[in-house]
Amino acid sequence: MAILNIGSINIDHRYRVERFVQPGETLPCRDYARGLGGKGMNQSIALHRAGAQVCHLGAIGHDDTWVRAAIADTGVALDALVASPADTGHAIIQVDAAGENCILLHPGANHALSAAHVSAALARHPQHGWVLTQNETSVVADAIQLACAAGRKVAFNPAPCEPSLAGLPLERLALLLVNEVEARQLSGRAGIGDAFAALRQRCPQTLVVMTLGADGLWAALGDAQWRLPAHPAHVVDTTAAGDAVTGYLLAGLDGGMDPLAALDLALKAAAITVSRHGAAASIPLRGELLQKFSP
Repeated sequence: MAILNIGSINIDHRYRVERFVQPGETLPCRDYARGLGGKGMNQSIALHRAGAQVCHLGAIGHDDTWVRAAIADTGVALDALVASPADTGHAIIQVDAAGENCILLHPGANHALSAAHVSAALARHPQHGWVLTQNETSVVADAIQLACAAGRKVAFNPAPCEPSLAGLPLERLALLLVNEVEARQLSGRAGIGDAFAALRQRCPQTLVVMTLGADGLWAALGDAQWRLPAHPAHVVDTTAAGDAVTGYLLAGLDGGMDPLAALDLALKAAAITVSRHGAAASIPLRGELLQKFSP
């Protein structure tokens, strides 16, 4: 099996700050770094480092040779890249002294994708049983509809979330992965317990996963339900933690793991990710999990 990821590609501009900048304030940063990012690209890198075969459908600026080279360096396949006249998307990321982050996002070329690009990628990769998508491109609804119609198993991480995403056919998904805020927005419920229950009721045949940061995660599939604690970690930067969870969870499921084992694998990857600075650069290789968490 293999995975087709229809997702964003960004250039991340990351600033380490003592605290987040306030309105009208100018604040010096402690450090700056530029790197490859985007929620979609980060998840493709996580999938690849977890050992999955992944093809990434995404768009970049037509003359952005730096991004093309950076993707090649990750090992993720380049055959589904779309060249756009728009600038490559980018993100301005502040990371504070506690490792929390806030992000300003410019979509750029990520909104140049079309349903025709999705159809072509599905036709070109018929062996890719899973299709993953997020909410940083212009083809979220098309990706879900076309992939489901093609008989693929669809995984959706609705980030960044907005209430309108609740109108998508979430009940047709094989995997729905949300954080607490996204669960509230999709369900319309204020409490996280009520939000999770509402998503479970709406999607009874879907593996529904709600990440809880330092508190681990909740997950459910049908009548089965799991509550898993986070693995201990020294937190310095949470930027790519959710992407590591998504990539490792889906790689585990694609590799034949049962949901509980795949969920634990994902939490192990997140524990290493948050202990490092950066986005994609912080996501570990599968071998690192074996070394750190071996009995």
